[in-house]
Order: sequence, then C-alpha cells, then structure tokens
Amino acid sequence: MVRLFKTAFVFLIAGLLLFPAELFSQDSDTGKLVVISTPKGDITLRLFDDTPKHRDNFLKLAEQGYFDGTLFHRVINGFMIQGGDPDSKGAAPGIELGNGGPGYNLPAEITPVHFHRRGMLAAAREDDKVNPQRLSDGSQFYIVQGKVFSQKDLDLVEKEQNSMTKQRIFVKLMDDPRNLTLRNQFFSPDAKKDSAHFRFLLDTLNQLIDREFALEGEFKLTEAQREAYTTAGGAPHLDGKYTIFGEVVEGMEVVDAIASEKTDKNDRPLSDIPITVKIITRKKSKP
Repeated sequence: MVRLFKTAFVFLIAGLLLFPAELFSQDSDTGKLVVISTPKGDITLRLFDDTPKHRDNFLKLAEQGYFDGTLFHRVINGFMIQGGDPDSKGAAPGIELGNGGPGYNLPAEITPVHFHRRGMLAAAREDDKVNPQRLSDGSQFYIVQGKVFSQKDLDLVEKEQNSMTKQRIFVKLMDDPRNLTLRNQFFSPDAKKDSAHFRFLLDTLNQLIDREFALEGEFKLTEAQREAYTTAGGAPHLDGKYTIFGEVVEGMEVVDAIASEKTDKNDRPLSDIPITVKIITRKKSKP
C-alpha cells in the first residue's frame, strides 16, 4: 500500500490561507508544464528540472495516456490528494485502492531545496520499514493541500519527528544480530532488579542511538520552511522523506474542492474524481 500517513502531531488548525502557490515558487518560467483535468476543474503543474528522473517519468506516462481515467483515489482534507494508481480505472465503489503501479520504482531525488509547502507535487511511496531507500512509486503522486501552522506547532513537529527517528533507530538496533546480547539483557524479566546494571544498559543504548542519530541528522526546519508553513501552509512532517518534483501554478482552488469531498473509511471519495493529464507549453513573454 502506497500511503502517506497523517500522524498525530499534525494539528487541527481551522482555516486555510488561500495564497497561490506562485508566491512561493521558484522561477516559474522554467520546467515542463502539465495539466490535470478533473470534473472539478483543471490543475496546472510545473515539473522541476532538478528532479529529472521523476520529471521525465511523469512526462512519459502522460504522453502514453497512462493517467487518463485514473482517479484521485485518496484525499484527506487539510493534508493532500493522491492519484496515479492504474487499478483505480473503472474500480467498483468502496474498493480500497493504492496498490497499483507500472511495475517499477524510481530512485529518490530528495533535496532540501523543495519542501512540502501548499501546492507541491510529490511521489508517493511505501513506508520506510519496507522501503528504507525511499524509492518512489512509479506512477502514484500526491499534491499537498496542507494547513497553516503556528511557530509553536512547528516546534512540536520538530520534536516529534526527532523522537520518531530515535524510536526507529532503537528498533533497528534491537533487530541487529550484533546487539543480541544487549537486547536479551535489556528485555530480561530480571533486568530492572539490578538498577545499576539496568542504568548501564540504558546508557549503552542511548550512546548507540545518539551515534546513529548524529549520522542521520536532526530534523530542523529552516526559516524559509517556517515562513511558508505559517503563511500558506503545508505538511512539514513529510519533509526530507518523499521526492518533490513539481508544484501547482494554477488551480489550487480545484485541489481544495477535491480535498473537501466526502470519503469512505479508506479516504476514497464517495464520488469518483477521474483525471486526464496533458503536457502543455508555456508561452514565452515578449521582451
């Protein structure tokens, strides 16, 4: 299942500032443009040139008509809308979608230049547990709708993300055969009877976790990210984990309309939202 998880620290903040994505875009005169047409209207996206594998793959699939007739099969208001699953073509109502693809993945092109502000286009993928390389699904994508955060909220996002990283490192260390003795001692029913030895085990584990954490790097939002998330909004907890390869330049109101659709227990809209994807060329302005 190629899913994006809306974790508990994504706070419920009322309202969205409807600033256009262009206010936070890079040079909008470069990059390929594509249009996603839906019953709700058109969404125009610019694909980034610094993520060439994802750009070229999306263009190839669009040229083949691969996306045409697929659905926005998973939408979460205040978070994102997801599409690109070929199994969604003609899918019966109520069927859970999100497992389909072209039969290949793409290597990650994650860069700190791009982050999950409102209107960004990114590749969906499987979770780190089964996909530690963070390979992107070959066709499934999502567009960030997001929500607005306060500075305090963003502080909590940073804290939560770093805590989750340390928890993941702990699990990885405990699964490592080289740490079998440490694991057996730590989880022994009698471990806490000798408080001094248990403190030694904890200190040893914390040292190992801190060493791995230093190698991975602390999750820290930049000033540019904080500015975007406290004004236009977005989904900061996804930063650094998924490949972002484009942005909405027109049609965020369509994204909002799709995100507000009523959904079933799997976040699939009750009314199908089929799409077609076409490549377009931007008209160059006269000097």
